[in-house]
Amino acid sequence: MRDHAMDRDLAERTFAQTVAYLVTSAENPDTPMGPTPAVDKGVHTFVLDTPRYWNFCLEHAGIYLHHVPHLPEERAAQPKVLSSTIQAIREAGFRLDNELWDARDVNCHQCYACCSGSPKK
Repeated sequence: MRDHAMDRDLAERTFAQTVAYLVTSAENPDTPMGPTPAVDKGVHTFVLDTPRYWNFCLEHAGIYLHHVPHLPEERAAQPKVLSSTIQAIREAGFRLDNELWDARDVNCHQCYACCSGSPKK
């Protein structure tokens, strides 16, 4: 709320999606994954709370989960990464917040990118 001028509802939704993303990432280390800019705000905020983030990482992954920002040359692969991230989070049993993941349809599994920015929708 403080770092990104969010109301309580949006901050709690963002943190819930951050946790879903991080737990799913830890459980699927070979799956290309990355957050949307909205969820990335939660990741950055959590990473900066290092004692709690460190404990979370050890509990859920057994190791420190590094956060590596996307490089410009990786932007072209972003729709595919977003699609695999959304699919993995759903398969892990987490509820997906469509607004924060730019997902139009909660049951979207077959579309190009599973996101509102898909050129094939």
